[in-house]
Amino acid sequence: MLKLFQTLSLISATTTMGLMAGLFAAFSYSVMPGLGRTEDRVFVEAMQRINAAILNGWFAVGFAGAIVCTGLAAALHLGSGHRAVLPWLIAAFVLYAAVLVITFAVNVPLNNALDAAGDVDRIPDLAAVRAAFETRWVRWNVVRAVLCTAALACLAWSLIRYGRTL
Repeated sequence: MLKLFQTLSLISATTTMGLMAGLFAAFSYSVMPGLGRTEDRVFVEAMQRINAAILNGWFAVGFAGAIVCTGLAAALHLGSGHRAVLPWLIAAFVLYAAVLVITFAVNVPLNNALDAAGDVDRIPDLAAVRAAFETRWVRWNVVRAVLCTAALACLAWSLIRYGRTL
């Protein structure tokens, strides 16, 4: 039964981490460059709407699931027979923990400030609101994408190592 839980936790961790790596990467190479080519009003309004829309159950599953499932997988592999897998799980956990720190310390406060600016029709200086948000948010999102992709690679490697122990 332990093997089943180990396997399921590894698969769940890899899947949820893949969802998050894909989300952050997609923002890095398509969403933000596309919005970067728009006028200030479109940029601010689109980001406000994206920030509201992303707060849903599907996002929560990936966002929280990546840390929970990775932590669970690591806990289930603490025995001495799993030394080949455990370091990769710990690395993935630490990398994603860094993503969470960045998210809550940088990206969420920027999202909140953008929302607090109010309705785009009532913002007197859209360029200033955008300038206070865009460069810093984009920079730190790229960092999140890189860290999350590295965590995904660690989890993929842990699956390979785990498969060799069966």
